Amino acid sequence: MPAIEAKGLERTFEGGIHAVAGVDLEVADGEIYAFLGPNGAGKTTCVRMLTTLLRPTAGSAQVAGFDVVADPGSVRRAIGVALQEAALDPLMTGRELIRLQATLHGLGRQAGQEKADALLERVDLVEAADRQVGTYSGGMRRRLDLASALVHEPRVLFLDEPTTGLDPVSRRTIWEEVEQLNGEGTTVFLTTQYLEEADKLANRVGIIDFGRIVAEDTPGRLKAQIGHPHLEVKLLDGGLERAEEIVRRFGNPLPSKDGAVLVELPGGASEVAPVVRALDEAGLTVEALDLVEPSLDDVFVEKTGHHLEPDEPDTGEIE
Repeated sequence: MPAIEAKGLERTFEGGIHAVAGVDLEVADGEIYAFLGPNGAGKTTCVRMLTTLLRPTAGSAQVAGFDVVADPGSVRRAIGVALQEAALDPLMTGRELIRLQATLHGLGRQAGQEKADALLERVDLVEAADRQVGTYSGGMRRRLDLASALVHEPRVLFLDEPTTGLDPVSRRTIWEEVEQLNGEGTTVFLTTQYLEEADKLANRVGIIDFGRIVAEDTPGRLKAQIGHPHLEVKLLDGGLERAEEIVRRFGNPLPSKDGAVLVELPGGASEVAPVVRALDEAGLTVEALDLVEPSLDDVFVEKTGHHLEPDEPDTGEIE
């Protein structure tokens, strides 16, 4: 039996807004599945339906073998959830919050204390355990929220953009914990707007755009579908539109990115020199060029027609 299964899942909001427009999902037990897409694509709405926080408008879903509408209580007992905006009381300490979660899940006083100690150590918050959460950095709050979601040892863990806005060090810490949890048998469903995150963590990736899944497979197979490497060319003196016209002769042009002209080259490295010569003959000076193998960004462009532009991380945190 799949850990997560959804058929024709939909959610329409007031005004006829189709946040989720017929999603079919099947996540195997013990898998890490990543929902990749930009803000507003429907990722969080899907998670809220799968975790019983939002009732579907149409379709059906089962999590851990229980129907999210007919048996929401059983679903909640089987899952852990760490949402993008963690509802953590800033006046409580980290230890108090974990113990509260333990109490809510029916653990006795002694068992709750032991669970809190173990989880705080696991997410490296022992030294900050007796500080008020309001003094925590963003990365620390995310780790505390993750620990809270693990109190009852859930079979399925939902993580909604767990590293958005975090600095690279904090992001890697969360990744390591996710991999460890999965290695212990936990099924992980995560939403993300980071290509690298989906590529590194996920066994399979679903690309969602405008409420629909437009591609789904392993990261390797998705990239293999694109097939060809692409050339990124930055020019010294502008001329972007003229350069785009020229590179069309050599391969399939892609949407420009960060001021660079992009073109797929079926022949790979052997076709780079002719492109550079053609640009030079047109009076355009190449400042830099890079031959890039297919990536999830290429897959995203192929399937949606635009690049994925994630929020910039906050690199000013001190933990």
